Amino acid sequence: MRTPPTEAQVTAADLLNRDHPVVMGVLNVTPDSFSDGGRHTGLDAAVEHGISLFRQGADIVDVGGESTRPGAERVDAATETARVVPVIEGLAAAGVPLSVDTTRAAVAEAALAAGAMVVNDVSGGLADPGMAAVAAAAGCPWILMHWRGHSRDMQRLATYQDVVTEVRDELRGRADAAIAAGVDPGRIILDPGLGFAKNAEHNWALSARLDVLIELGFPVLFAASRKTYLGRLLAGPDGTPRPVGGREAATLATSLLAAAAGAWGVRVHEVRETVDALAVWRATGSPRLARM
Repeated sequence: MRTPPTEAQVTAADLLNRDHPVVMGVLNVTPDSFSDGGRHTGLDAAVEHGISLFRQGADIVDVGGESTRPGAERVDAATETARVVPVIEGLAAAGVPLSVDTTRAAVAEAALAAGAMVVNDVSGGLADPGMAAVAAAAGCPWILMHWRGHSRDMQRLATYQDVVTEVRDELRGRADAAIAAGVDPGRIILDPGLGFAKNAEHNWALSARLDVLIELGFPVLFAASRKTYLGRLLAGPDGTPRPVGGREAATLATSLLAAAAGAWGVRVHEVRETVDALAVWRATGSPRLARM
């Protein structure tokens, strides 16, 4: 096991300039997330799990206090803040590098004050017009995910003529808006938003053409871990999707393919297996196609 670093040892610049794909470990402190809802809602359990993810090799742990699964109802900002801030404070005190998974400027601001160093915004700045000002003032990395609406409504928005081109153009628009609002271009990370206003066909098309997004010139985060489209791919003879717990091998495959395509990082629930698989891939000397 590795020892958590001191705060001075890991900076945002370190994360953005790693010479290997960044592994982001998922820590949901929610009762209703699709994969692990309710497992880490207690403060001690959440902090323990976050430290475990880091010791398994996560470069950063992503703490989220609101479920974004399809159909999920929103919680209020006070509830979300109360869920994430104590966990971030506990993990930051242990030296674990952290991001906060939120679409709200007030939650992001509180999380950054508590010790987070990255804002992971699944709305790409669309859900809260104040988020850009928070990111700009903090000078922190801001992950802009492709998004067309909140979880309750997003699946009816999964309509595209050319999903790769449209996602690229919409993400470029979000990056341009962030820069216009004062965000440092060197702090912007893009995420294609697999499963968010996208069906399985859309997810596979984006996975196959990550190069189109990478060509925009920003780091790209790939987040396919345990998602429904993988369960459907692995469905049994009766058509029943593979349960969440049986999707890890498929998740590993997507992570390796994303790394080979030049993704900056992968967001996963199972860190140790991902770190091991990436170590094997790197040991072959296989070049990344971008951002080396």
